[in-house]
Amino acid sequence: MSSYYLSDAIVDFLEYLEVEQNRSQKTISNYHLYLMRLVEFADDVDINKIDNELVRKWRLWLNRYEDEQGKEISKTTQNYHLIALRSFLRYLAKRDITSLSADKIELAKVRRKQVTFLSPNELKRLFEQPDTNTLTGLRDRAILELLFSSGLRISELVNLNRDHINLKRKEFMVRGKGQKDRPVFIDDLAANWVSEYLSKRTDNIQPLFIRYSGSQDITNDGEYMRLTARSIQRLISNYARKAGITKKVSPHTLRHSFATDLLMNGADIRSVQSMLGHSNIATTQIYTHITDPHLKEVHQKFHRSK
Repeated sequence: MSSYYLSDAIVDFLEYLEVEQNRSQKTISNYHLYLMRLVEFADDVDINKIDNELVRKWRLWLNRYEDEQGKEISKTTQNYHLIALRSFLRYLAKRDITSLSADKIELAKVRRKQVTFLSPNELKRLFEQPDTNTLTGLRDRAILELLFSSGLRISELVNLNRDHINLKRKEFMVRGKGQKDRPVFIDDLAANWVSEYLSKRTDNIQPLFIRYSGSQDITNDGEYMRLTARSIQRLISNYARKAGITKKVSPHTLRHSFATDLLMNGADIRSVQSMLGHSNIATTQIYTHITDPHLKEVHQKFHRSK
């Protein structure tokens, strides 16, 4: 039987992800990076040489890995490497190619980071920072309101086009992680700010949120003018600092604030799971400890109350 080398199998796997699984280019790029680190460690071995001992030594190598700047790989990112390997091994099994069983790959236990969310007062101060007398300020206020109202991921927000969002119905569909579609709902306030921003736009290009610095040459689709996730992260961080908020604030903080607000006001966790686009309820349960004080109030108010 001819050899099937690791690097060749990885190429085939990545093509499978793109063509048959329709995974995003970002996911494919990440899986490529993670699996090529296995090649870096093990050399280009035949895939039937992948066994428990090789994986054990690779995990140890990842745990001790440092890049040129001396930066280590976090436990969470090490788990992403293992998730990529597990997916790769499942692909091999599906193709009836002998290798290690994916079930043998166990993820390391990691302590979840504490969820950061904003209080109503902090949200109010944050939203007041953009100068809405300017087009840029209107855009930024619309971004802040939309993130908090919808619970969108930053990747979902930056990919929005004008025709994706229905401001009259105040609901629309987005394609999230794993290429899964889900409905998104927004409130009147967010819809009004997005509408106000669009009414002041003089272009007819598709991206919903665009940059206003640098060249203003408009192409047919205006794609190059689309705001990036990094740009939105920076502007939110800057507004939080101006608002006197000392905690680290990111687009995901507004997503956390959205989920927390729903739960604190009585939403059930399954509904919140659906609105966040979590495939696993365990991911949504990171918010339950936040609502513990609220549950205590409910218990004291209603249990054996006179």
